[in-house]
Amino acid sequence: MSAVTTNTTPTAAAAASAPSLTSVFVRLKLSLLRNGLKQSGGRTAAYILTIVFGVVFVAGMMLGFVLIRGKADADTAAVLLAGSVALAWTVMPLFVPSGDETLDPSRLVMLPLLPRPLIRALLVASLVGIGPVLTLLLAFGAALSVAHGAAGTIVAVLAVPLLTVTCVALSRAVAAANIRLLTSRKGRDLALLSGLLIAVGMQVVNFAAQRLGQPGGMAALEPAASVVGWLPPAAAIGAVDAASDGDHAVAAARLLLTAASLAGLVHWWRRSLVRLMVEPDGSTIGAASDAGVRDKSGATGLLGRILPDGRTGAVMERSLRYMWRDPKTKASWVTSLALGLIVPLFNAFQGTGSIYWACFASGMLGMLMYNQFGQDTSAFWMVAQTLSTTADAYAELRARALALLAVTLPYAVFVTVLTTAVLGDWSRLAEAVGLALALLGAMLATGAVASAVFPYSIPQDSGYKNVVPGQAGLAWISILGGMLTAPLLCAPLIGATIWFHLSDRQSLLWILLPAGTLYGALLVWASLKVAAPRTAKRLPEILTAVSKG
Repeated sequence: MSAVTTNTTPTAAAAASAPSLTSVFVRLKLSLLRNGLKQSGGRTAAYILTIVFGVVFVAGMMLGFVLIRGKADADTAAVLLAGSVALAWTVMPLFVPSGDETLDPSRLVMLPLLPRPLIRALLVASLVGIGPVLTLLLAFGAALSVAHGAAGTIVAVLAVPLLTVTCVALSRAVAAANIRLLTSRKGRDLALLSGLLIAVGMQVVNFAAQRLGQPGGMAALEPAASVVGWLPPAAAIGAVDAASDGDHAVAAARLLLTAASLAGLVHWWRRSLVRLMVEPDGSTIGAASDAGVRDKSGATGLLGRILPDGRTGAVMERSLRYMWRDPKTKASWVTSLALGLIVPLFNAFQGTGSIYWACFASGMLGMLMYNQFGQDTSAFWMVAQTLSTTADAYAELRARALALLAVTLPYAVFVTVLTTAVLGDWSRLAEAVGLALALLGAMLATGAVASAVFPYSIPQDSGYKNVVPGQAGLAWISILGGMLTAPLLCAPLIGATIWFHLSDRQSLLWILLPAGTLYGALLVWASLKVAAPRTAKRLPEILTAVSKG
């Protein structure tokens, strides 16, 4: 008996003296943060700026909550802010998958860790950082604006940390469930669209701010707040408001709903971790074999059947596949399509828009014609092998322009019609479509020439840079020169439009539709004739310029 005691006592003592897994992960998180800041001064400066801007933003929000405390719309603002914060935590890991090393639980696959202590350690470690602290302060400000009386204060003390922990657990559960997607090529493509999300969000915030600034603007959000107030984790702030109003049953129900959602998120997170720990990643071998079978059985697919034969169809198919498969090209297309639609529509919805804002879509889409050979990178040498004459270069550029027009032409018309419908100015539809098509043709025309004269390389190993170091000047000359030249090329149509309006001949504005269409097509044809011989003569220079990435 004594021998057993002697043998087990050191083991028990060692186990008792060993640090907990939670403290190890917290120290690991702090070490990762500290070592990351030591890597470069730029990263340290960015981190400090993030803290400064975050503190300024939260201070402004806290001041706003103090000022609206006791107002009738305080509950609406507080609940909607909590819902917005939760939404941000949900989508953050989808667009910033590499922003935090602890987001990737697959790094822990080889360690002998049990799911329950691992979840607890990861959750506590996730609360260390700028984001959770700012979220806690925002939750405190939201609760402060609606908490009144002893009951409201007690519920607020429970709701603020509950909302913060639920937001963090939501983010980690989403990241764990999608980690294999986020670390794949599709995940990297998704991360490239974060800039689009920011741009769209800025337009939404601008539109909402203008609407809310009008008298009675907050009243329009009350139905949304009543729904969000029952959705966790914003329901925690709704519970504070209900307790302050004396509705204790509703407050308890909303708190229990938020706590139940936290338990459900932790369970989902745990199941995702277990699946990552024990199941092999079959996203490569099986997917690759299935893709091979599909490619062999489907040949070139639908595109090969509907596109013309010969060089034109082959180049168009290649360009269209670039739009769908190449991450940088896809990001440019999605950004241009989205902004080309959002900017005219938001201006129209605000009541300050004009029918001419529809031409913004033509400008955004026409920019996709610039640097056509840069997307080929060093593989342009295969294209160059087929361009032995000026006629070959003309056919190549024409096919690329046709591939763009297959998408941009109907989309530009669609945006113009939709903007006209929002403004209700149908009498000027023909004029707007004609100008939009003329501008689209002018942008394609300048883009074709710029592709031959000012080619530059697009880096393939960076998610946010579109120009390699040393070629930024070429990119600026190409894009800005084209953006300034295209309106000058459209000067005849712009002058005709102004003359029709000043001379009170609005009945003749319909002429701009066929005139703009024909003029845009003429500009594209003339530019291809100009760019083709330059392309054929500058093949070595173009190959050198686009191969630096």
